[in-house]
Amino acid sequence: QVHLVESGGGSVQAGGSLTLSCAASGVPYSQYCMAWFRQAPGKVREGVAGLYTAGGNTYYTDSVKGRFTISVDNAKNTLHLQMNNLQPEDTAIYYCAADLEFCPELRPEKEYDYWGQGTQVTVSS
Repeated sequence: QVHLVESGGGSVQAGGSLTLSCAASGVPYSQYCMAWFRQAPGKVREGVAGLYTAGGNTYYTDSVKGRFTISVDNAKNTLHLQMNNLQPEDTAIYYCAADLEFCPELRPEKEYDYWGQGTQVTVSS
């Protein structure tokens, strides 16, 4: 059974930085799709960034391009999200997601079969 555990959330002031991590266990393959989603209060969950663990391409939603960087440490089965220049609108619960298929893009929420419990990110102005 695939298990995802996020860490690294917290509270920062606008302009600050945080790094989120997602440790994956129980994944039967070495190549799979991973992504970060977020859900702000009163809003639907949205995709933030994604990648395929065996490829070099990364995918971002427009609002975080140039500020967030997604990466994976395949040796440790750990996904990271480096978030710079955080803004109050980035405040949300951030979720790690995984799917065992190939993903040439940041896929819709329904395409991911495995989810972490979420970690809170709060950005104050």
